[in-house]
Amino acid sequence: MAEELLDEGLRIRRHPLLRFRDGPTGRRVALVCGPDVWELVGGLVGGDVAPDRRIERAVELFGLRREQVEAALAYYAEFTSEIDAQVEANRQAAEEAEALWHRQQELLAG
Repeated sequence: MAEELLDEGLRIRRHPLLRFRDGPTGRRVALVCGPDVWELVGGLVGGDVAPDRRIERAVELFGLRREQVEAALAYYAEFTSEIDAQVEANRQAAEEAEALWHRQQELLAG
């Protein structure tokens, strides 16, 4: 645990607009008073918005300042595989929750 806290503290020093939070899929990094980095990355990477418009689009969608979006992008650039793993874990958790809900509906209808 001490090693985890030390690592998080060092990351926060490099990325001061971010904080770590506990959540259903474990510890995750998020903007101070903002969304998790993994959530923001989904609006920045890929999609049908032109690359030169993605930061402005994320600012509009999330109601953030440009520097917040850039801070999340900088963290993602440094810890890409970690954030990608969180995106995947959250996708799987959502699929499992939806499957459970469908099963509950079947039981209620049955």
